[in-house]
Amino acid sequence: MAHPLVPKVIDLATPVATQFNLEVIGAVFQTNQSPPVLRIDIRNCTGDTGLEDCEKMSRAVGAILDEANVLPEAYVLEVSSPGLSTLLTCDRDFVSFRGFPILIQTHQPYRGHDQWIGNLTGRDETHVQLNQKGRSIKIPRKEILQVQLYDSPL
Repeated sequence: MAHPLVPKVIDLATPVATQFNLEVIGAVFQTNQSPPVLRIDIRNCTGDTGLEDCEKMSRAVGAILDEANVLPEAYVLEVSSPGLSTLLTCDRDFVSFRGFPILIQTHQPYRGHDQWIGNLTGRDETHVQLNQKGRSIKIPRKEILQVQLYDSPL
């Protein structure tokens, strides 16, 4: 279960990340360490996430968090890249993984299914398209809960 401060931290960190063309992927507050550790995972959606991205995000978000005074006394801030995420979230992901097997989960059943598995063929403003055994399927983005890489061969 996530620490109750995590949503507030994400709310404060997201606009900072946007300024640097980064995306906040998640945050974890580890209170079982002394001092507690706040880890914020970021990703650069236009290129590889580098040490420079983590450093500038750490400096900027650290100042914002201290100013907002939302965290208890001493804590350690870690800003890192989560590595290869299985979730596809930004345009770059949908271009990079075109042709790869994906699993699409929908908020509610769409055309009788709440999960779709196939090879990613594209994404536009309104749909994600996949190839399912030679058949092209377009699923409206508004219906989609998440898209992730599917690690089993099709």
